[in-house]
Amino acid sequence: MGWCEEERATFLEGVRASLPLMLGVVPFALICGIASMEAGLPVWQAVVIPVVIFAGAAQLAVTHLFVMGAPAVVMVLTALVINLRFVMYSASISPHFRPVPGRWRPLLSYLLTDQAYALSLTKFNQPEGCRYPFAYTMGTGVTVFFAWHVCNGLGVLLGAGVPASWGLDFGVPLTFMALLVPAVQDRPTLVSALVSGVTAVVAAGLPCGLNIIVAALTGIGAGLLFEAGTLRETP
Repeated sequence: MGWCEEERATFLEGVRASLPLMLGVVPFALICGIASMEAGLPVWQAVVIPVVIFAGAAQLAVTHLFVMGAPAVVMVLTALVINLRFVMYSASISPHFRPVPGRWRPLLSYLLTDQAYALSLTKFNQPEGCRYPFAYTMGTGVTVFFAWHVCNGLGVLLGAGVPASWGLDFGVPLTFMALLVPAVQDRPTLVSALVSGVTAVVAAGLPCGLNIIVAALTGIGAGLLFEAGTLRETP
């Protein structure tokens, strides 16, 4: 794909926007790599699985199910359920990619992560918009991709040698907090964030990460209802 100078600049803008989020991505990837080795996976599987799945929460869930001896069909279905949120992500930003040739869309969908989605949506919703959304999202996605796989590989090499006192678990919530705060730009978004957060905690006992799906749908519904009520009250 031949990009003009402005498209390359937009790609690099996406890369730069992703760098602060590496503070959360790096420890999360290390945790996933370490968990794979603790589960007894061969090194080649511990390296290949994140390439196939490329979703940290699903990777951890599948690793846990593998340790429990769950059937392959259960592991596949669990990963699909946990990753259903990406269907909503795609539907949300797909209008920005209508001019993108079909041959590039599978790559774009593969590189769509929580971080790439949140950064891209925030960029697209800015008053000035984004002239080259494909280049920007690719910049965010490629950055997360390389950071994830390099650090997952380091986790595999380190195995269980990282002390628990290092507290790498902080990377998971830190990543999502860094994504959430810039995205809350108005009252409907705030309502959506609060309702989905409370719902995720209340429904934490649901199996297979279903609380995330329930929380997302509930938050979206609450935000839409609040926005509709606000519009009705506006003279």
